[in-house]
Amino acid sequence: MAEADRLFECIVLGATGYTGKYTAEHIARQLPTDFKWAVAGRNSSKLEQLVNELQASHPDRSPPSIEVANLQKSELVALAKKTKVLISTVGPYHLYGSVVFEACAETGTHYLDVTGETPWVYDMINKYHETAKRSGAIMIPQNGVESAPPDLLCWSLVSYLRSTLNVGTGELVQSIYDMSAAPSGGTLATVLTIFDTYSISQFMKAKERWSMSTVAPPVEAKNHPGKSIGEQLTGVRYVKDLGCMTDSLQGAADTTLIHRSWSLYDGGKFYGPNFRVESYMRARNAFLGFFFHVSLAIGLLALALPPFRWLMKHLVYAPGQGPEKEEASKGHTEWRAIANADVSDPNDPKRAYARMRWEGSLYDLTGVCLAEAALTLARDNTLAHQIGGGVMTPATLGEAYMARLQKAGLKTEIKMLP
Repeated sequence: MAEADRLFECIVLGATGYTGKYTAEHIARQLPTDFKWAVAGRNSSKLEQLVNELQASHPDRSPPSIEVANLQKSELVALAKKTKVLISTVGPYHLYGSVVFEACAETGTHYLDVTGETPWVYDMINKYHETAKRSGAIMIPQNGVESAPPDLLCWSLVSYLRSTLNVGTGELVQSIYDMSAAPSGGTLATVLTIFDTYSISQFMKAKERWSMSTVAPPVEAKNHPGKSIGEQLTGVRYVKDLGCMTDSLQGAADTTLIHRSWSLYDGGKFYGPNFRVESYMRARNAFLGFFFHVSLAIGLLALALPPFRWLMKHLVYAPGQGPEKEEASKGHTEWRAIANADVSDPNDPKRAYARMRWEGSLYDLTGVCLAEAALTLARDNTLAHQIGGGVMTPATLGEAYMARLQKAGLKTEIKMLP
């Protein structure tokens, strides 16, 4: 279907949900006034209420159109055919997202979501990557806090080393360095229901470092010794210029996606044959790092037990709910990373440092990521467009996307270390 025949540049599906509202508000507040978009969902009265609120807040802008659609294949295909880009904020994605993904892949509609559900993304790649390649649909899952900032942070470091030293990257260590945030009901619902769909063995298969790579990992990477025995037992690692590190809650989601980016950039040649990323979270000290490592392991085992999941479902936010905006706006998140240049002289190591920081709600940042990526997909020419279709990553939107995020308030810094 020709893009000229599409009514909209973007449709936000699930716009009345917690993340969907943040997305719609950023589009109304910041995107160009001639951006043609719509909000979509099952409940027309809620959609009308949202549009009225957007009109009241931004009277100088044309309001979005309203599209009513249920999560049925025929209705979603019809919806997808109306737009260049479809943003899906309807989660948990392993429960509700597959039919949306399929509809976009088949109709050549570019797609964005904010999942961190690694087994589900692994499934979607295996089922629909080839379909999307044929239709020309650029499909980008994990374009929220999981995992756009870490993916772009790593891409920035790799690009910096290429431009300054003309070398690839060896080990890259990225971390959630500082975070003050509370989860929404949708995030908690995902954690508490995903084990109803996927087994532990499916989780382990999907979270393997190269599971989402489009090409086989190089021999050098496969033969890398990996984490030391001490780190495997304690979960603790000290990294110069980053400090004490421990396990990251979103480490598996970030790591697998970043290695997919590695493969999409010239089959891994741009990042380099020795590229390997490790994902962590900063700990105040080794004791607290070990405590978190053990607690996370126990927590994952508990989530595998149906009675525990049943109990927790009655104690947390319901999907669509989350912290009040005033409370959430006081949060902040910072990512830091160190990239080791892939140089042959061990006596002359080269390292680059990068930092990203967001002041405010993580869900606001997720809405910003979705809105700015939609604009980039609709109007720019990126590596993702040049590849022509398939399941891509945030990093394949490159400099155009990064520049938009920086303009929207994502603070970034990159430099060589002495």
